[in-house]
Amino acid sequence: MTVQWLDGGYTDERKQRCARRERGGALSRGADLSIPNLITLGRILLVPVVVWAIASGEMRLAFLLLLAAGLSDAVDGFLAKRFGMATELGAYLDPLADKAMLVSIYVVLAVVGAIPLWLVILVVSRDIMIVSAVILSWVVDTPIALKPLLVSKLNTVAQIVLALLVIAALGFNFDAQVAIVALMGLVAALTSLSVVFYVAEWVRHMNAADGGH
Repeated sequence: MTVQWLDGGYTDERKQRCARRERGGALSRGADLSIPNLITLGRILLVPVVVWAIASGEMRLAFLLLLAAGLSDAVDGFLAKRFGMATELGAYLDPLADKAMLVSIYVVLAVVGAIPLWLVILVVSRDIMIVSAVILSWVVDTPIALKPLLVSKLNTVAQIVLALLVIAALGFNFDAQVAIVALMGLVAALTSLSVVFYVAEWVRHMNAADGGH
């Protein structure tokens, strides 16, 4: 899964597409179902299968499906960039697929007791808080396009590595408890930091908008 951000701002992929548009490059608009978009849709459809595999104790299958999802993400990104198949639909679908996969995996891992509930609550609450703040800014007519921060990208990487390690340890029966505990602490810290940074950015934006009225 690529490190992209669906917290109301532009993803790195959308930035690249906007840059191509400014240089005069063509950008497919609307609901064009290009090959990369179809691959991304397939990854979204894979989410319930991965959830079923984890809930059923088929951890090896879940691990392989996650690897397939990661490979498909790399493939659709390559096709979009290399062959000019980028579309605005894909700019939204790709991070949505990543977020749906990651959140679903964390929730089901908590349900089966593989990771603590507090960590899932922290991860999911962070996304809800940020998306809610962005929606609120739209409602009060001061829309904000938050930029993806380094801490957010690191947080996403840590979350992915933790999920893969937990599933691999359960599926292939090896002890990774020390690494898992360390990663859980890292995810908790990065998640909390990202909330602080994004809330601070949101407050600055809202204050600046209020001062300009």
